Amino acid sequence: MKMLLLKNYLSDKTKPMNRRKYLNIIFVFLFQLLALVAVGQMMGPEDPGGEPELGDPPLGGGAPLGGGAVFMLIMGAAYGGRKLYHLQKSDIEEE
Repeated sequence: MKMLLLKNYLSDKTKPMNRRKYLNIIFVFLFQLLALVAVGQMMGPEDPGGEPELGDPPLGGGAPLGGGAVFMLIMGAAYGGRKLYHLQKSDIEEE
């Protein structure tokens, strides 16, 4: 019975796409391809050459890489703990 309902639903909903829809799909695909090629053609920064010396800033600009990730993990754990607390609290109240 379910297969018949699904078959009828699909036959009603799947009409052949008209030419305008095909052109829209092709246009979006070509636009994304163009963007990909444009990004691939960008040149990175030139190598300054030589080794860093004592007074030079560290490679990478000295940006802290782990600070944001640790903050996100802590906030996610706090949010999950809060959800568990409220879930347990609601289960106790229902009993």
